[in-house]
Amino acid sequence: QVQLVESGGGLVQAGGSLRLSCAASGLTFSTYAMAWFRQAPGKEREFVAAISSSGSSTRWADSVKDRFTISRNNAKNTVYLQMNSLKPEDTAVYYCTAGTAIVVVTSGRSSYWGQGTQVTVSS
Repeated sequence: QVQLVESGGGLVQAGGSLRLSCAASGLTFSTYAMAWFRQAPGKEREFVAAISSSGSSTRWADSVKDRFTISRNNAKNTVYLQMNSLKPEDTAVYYCTAGTAIVVVTSGRSSYWGQGTQVTVSS
C-alpha cells in the first residue's frame, strides 16, 4: 500500500546538478520524517540527508553537506534532494525512505523504502 517512488536521476558531468524527487502515497506524508540514502556498487548503503515531518529539522552526511539540500512539499507528498557540485563519488542508486521520526530515518531503520533512482556523475 505504501509506495515511495524516486525520480530525477540521470547522467551528469562533475560539477553539475540534479534534483531528485520522492513521491509518497499510502501514508500520511506530513507526519513522516524522510531521508535519502545511496548505495554504490560494492559498497554499503549510506545515509545522505534527512528531514523532519514539518521540514523544520534537517541532517546531512558530512560528504554532502554544503552541496546537497533536502526539502519537502507536504502538499505534494514529495521530498526532494537538490544535488549541486556533483562529484564522481556521488554516483550511486539513491533511495528514499520514510519513518516516524528523523532519528529513525537517519539510522536507516525506517520501514518504507523506494526502489531507487540511479545517479551517475562522469568525470
